[in-house]
Amino acid sequence: MLTWLTGCTASWQAPLESRGVTTPTHQAAAIPKSATAYRVRRGDTLVSIAWRANLDWRELARWNRLVAPYTILPGQRLRLRPLPERPQVSARKPPRSASRSNASSAPRPARSAPKPSTRTHVAPQKPPAPPPRGKLAWRWPTKGSVTVGFAASDPARKGIKIAGVLGQPITAAERGSVVYSGSGLIGYGQLIIVKHNDKYLSAYGNNRKILVKEGDQVTKGQKIAEMGRANGGLSVLHFEIRREGEPVDPLSLLPRKHR
Repeated sequence: MLTWLTGCTASWQAPLESRGVTTPTHQAAAIPKSATAYRVRRGDTLVSIAWRANLDWRELARWNRLVAPYTILPGQRLRLRPLPERPQVSARKPPRSASRSNASSAPRPARSAPKPSTRTHVAPQKPPAPPPRGKLAWRWPTKGSVTVGFAASDPARKGIKIAGVLGQPITAAERGSVVYSGSGLIGYGQLIIVKHNDKYLSAYGNNRKILVKEGDQVTKGQKIAEMGRANGGLSVLHFEIRREGEPVDPLSLLPRKHR
């Protein structure tokens, strides 16, 4: 909702598809909807901040004028709201009489040779990899019964919980790119977030073991983790799907027939 820095004064890149395994230095809670800004902490990424704030990462990048590779710094203040529109100011033209008199009385400067440009050429940045083409066709990420359903009004039920057996396979519900792999978000345990296209992300929490790292491309049905236990001791998968940053009911997208 992700190559880390080695010192608090160093910068790191927070791309959406980076290599390396997350080593969180703090447990990050959800960001309240009332928050208008966020102070970046070590271990934060664009995706993890957007996930915690229920925002679309593209909007978050645009509001803060971030472009690939989305470099952020510890202590940097990020805006969590759209940029205010700038009022259009029309420049007043001087009266014609004054401008004519000034133009006739003022001596004309001598023409000089144009100065060579001192601008430094900046190579254009490489655009991010394009998202997979085609319509998404979701599949169940694991076997088992749904014990807790989705509820839009309940912050604790942003997804569904699928009960199973400790260590059973967790698979990608669709093809995509791993944009988060770690345990830095409170309430999710060991978590994987997969970006499927510019609109959809899926999340797989409460894992016992993670088998993929950030930047990996995964195929639909590929094993990405092993089921772990939730706080209550039950073996469950916490599964979420988000569209443009907002949680949606996975049961509305998954096939009716459970595999």
